[in-house]
Amino acid sequence: MADRPAPDAPFVQSLERGLDVLRTLTDASCGLTLAETAKRTGMTRAAARRFLLTLVELGYARFDGREFSLRPRVLELGRAYLSSLRLPDVAQPALERLASEVRETTSLTVLDGDDIVYVARVHGFRILTVSITVGTRFPAYATSTGRVLLAGLEDSALDAYLTRVDLRPYTAGTTTSRKRLVQEIHRVRCQGWAIVDQELEQGLRSVAAPVRDAEGRTIAAVNISTTSRTSLETLRNVWVRPLQDTAQLVSSEYGPPRS
Repeated sequence: MADRPAPDAPFVQSLERGLDVLRTLTDASCGLTLAETAKRTGMTRAAARRFLLTLVELGYARFDGREFSLRPRVLELGRAYLSSLRLPDVAQPALERLASEVRETTSLTVLDGDDIVYVARVHGFRILTVSITVGTRFPAYATSTGRVLLAGLEDSALDAYLTRVDLRPYTAGTTTSRKRLVQEIHRVRCQGWAIVDQELEQGLRSVAAPVRDAEGRTIAAVNISTTSRTSLETLRNVWVRPLQDTAQLVSSEYGPPRS
């Protein structure tokens, strides 16, 4: 979590706690009971109940008598952002061409806090076990696009991230050593692309490259996702070049920000 504002800052803690409940429901693969929500958010059952029932009353959640879960209305919260974001529209045709060329799934992600968020995605011909749609979030350190985006941060921002992030293992191969992660991020900065091999989910491999704005800042990342049946040599020696070409195309077509 980011540093808290000073006590006299215009900060509404109740809004923060309500959003914590909303994010907790978002992260759950299915519904959550009151007790589970309270435990995951660190709230008392009474406080969690008030926030959950408020979300139900506003139409953002439902309650079946046992579990709380999200309703489609939560999509309204991200729709305005996505509709105003020109980058996914620019990237979509390029992602489609790349997916057709490599016959695998391609995606565009941006960095939001300590997570990556998928803002565009084209499904390939191979079915992946991990379920990802536009709006899906994953921890940056365990993904190829996340490492590309972290490599694009200023040193001070990267240091702050490395200080606060909890490097929990998702598979036996997940990088949980800060020293090793720093080494890998610096490697990505030098070579201009990142490969992650089964660190987020067993059997899932991906390679990513940065999308940059007119000032050369990394603003997004493009990736190709595949299974472990595709060799790492294929990712490095066959896919990196078309991936970088795609990222460069998106960068050039996106151009400078609109005034």
